[in-house]
Amino acid sequence: MADLRLTGTSVAALRSLLNISPIAHVIWSVMCKDFRVPEMRATVPKRPLDPAPFPIPGRPPHQWHDAELGVPEVTGGRQSGAQMRAAFAGGASPESVLDRILSEHKSLGVRSPFLEIDEDRSRAQAKASAARYKSGTALGPLDGIPVPIKDQFDLKGVPTRGGAAYREELVTEDSWVVKQLDRAGSVIVGKTHAVEWGLNPVGIMEHFVGPRNPYNPERAPGGSSTGSGVAVSLGLCPSAVGSDGGGSIRIPAALTGVFGIKPSFVRVGRTGDCWSGGTVGHTGPIAQTVEDLVDQLEALTGVDPDDLVTRFAPDGHQNLGWRKALGRGVRGCRIGVMREDMKDADPAIVQAVLTALSALEAEAAVIVDVEIPTVGLVNAIGAIAIASDTAANLANDLKRFGPQFGHELAIVLRMMSLVPASDYLLAGRLRADLRRNVATAFCDVDLLAMPTTATVAPPYAQSDDKTAILAPAGTAAMTRFNFLGNLMGLPAGTVPVAMHDGLPVGLQLIGDAWDEASVFAAMAHCERIGLHDAVKRPAGFVRLFQ
Repeated sequence: MADLRLTGTSVAALRSLLNISPIAHVIWSVMCKDFRVPEMRATVPKRPLDPAPFPIPGRPPHQWHDAELGVPEVTGGRQSGAQMRAAFAGGASPESVLDRILSEHKSLGVRSPFLEIDEDRSRAQAKASAARYKSGTALGPLDGIPVPIKDQFDLKGVPTRGGAAYREELVTEDSWVVKQLDRAGSVIVGKTHAVEWGLNPVGIMEHFVGPRNPYNPERAPGGSSTGSGVAVSLGLCPSAVGSDGGGSIRIPAALTGVFGIKPSFVRVGRTGDCWSGGTVGHTGPIAQTVEDLVDQLEALTGVDPDDLVTRFAPDGHQNLGWRKALGRGVRGCRIGVMREDMKDADPAIVQAVLTALSALEAEAAVIVDVEIPTVGLVNAIGAIAIASDTAANLANDLKRFGPQFGHELAIVLRMMSLVPASDYLLAGRLRADLRRNVATAFCDVDLLAMPTTATVAPPYAQSDDKTAILAPAGTAAMTRFNFLGNLMGLPAGTVPVAMHDGLPVGLQLIGDAWDEASVFAAMAHCERIGLHDAVKRPAGFVRLFQ
């Protein structure tokens, strides 16, 4: 990968130079190399474009031997939703937990993971939950549990900025995500920071001063679900809502040492999601434990009457067996590994992944070497897919507010304007090839395993607050192993398994179409055997209750 990294005035100057067509084409050719576009152009596709991006199963959901081990014990100093519910049932108050969160938010100042706090609403929800616990009528796993949401989902009375500087209009209706959390009795604390329109997986923000990596303030926290990852890592909630178009749940979860899952495409309704258009975006949780992932995702999943594609899940979002899968174990689970493909990652990260897989093999999982044709092109195909989706979503905003776009976003959109129709169509056809190739692989394995990111958290100096940064190689390192799940629409989770250079490392597990249960089963067993305990809680970790 090239080492191009521009900051501040250099990025602004580049934005201006891109108005000169020959210069724009030269820069585009340089950026293409980081994402392997030249290799993509040299590949001949076998299939036409897919008519729709729905996940393609390799075979029906895999059900290896169920060891019935129960939910893993919470270790490593984490505080889970289950522990919080037990505290509430024993007399602790959701209101006192909320008070602690608000106090920590205030003390963190501009470094808080929260962009916006809806104190009136959250206090009313906490009070109502306390009354339900007192009367023995708690609603379920999320009742009274603080759940922040990423700043792309509409929350009535609060702007939905999507990381942008120009969106200040107050929202008049809740999103599907907020309505589902409300029905579950959650305390919706407020909005967490997101990068501008989701296009920076490192977690760099041009318009806001925000949180840094809890393990090192001079390192990036990951994006685009930046605040959600940091909020969970710091202990300010058992889980937070994120979204993922190219790793934006899994990247911040991995870089901040927690769990995350991107579910199957359209498991969660997109009404009231300002980034809802497109073919690669997914909504899902970042959490302290795997059970917390299940608690939240069960609440969010279902048929959204205003998002018709949520009706196409073959299981109807019913009887999913996710909670039972937490005790399945891994005996007999076939885990596919693409060893050659992993060479794009830092050797220390590859070793951490292989060590984790050896631990699962010792638990009677079966490690299978697999090869998937064209899998090395995921960054090229994924970059064109997500940037094209975003460019289409922002067409009207670009006309009205273009000068207020951050420099990096403006440069990305300018680069997308240079993508010829032939490249776009080629990427789409290769995506169709890859979808079938991956489905074929899932005829022989239950899961695919790989690193979550190719490197640990990149450098991001605090002096770079509100500074434009353009670093294509760093971006490519974050998305290299994540785009696969997005392009396929498959469930993909990340588990913290090691530390390198004082920073967390994540193991990624990808499941067959609509088979979140198998992903949860393996993630839970990683937790059960203590792989995540290699990643201790950061120094600033907050205990919300005793």
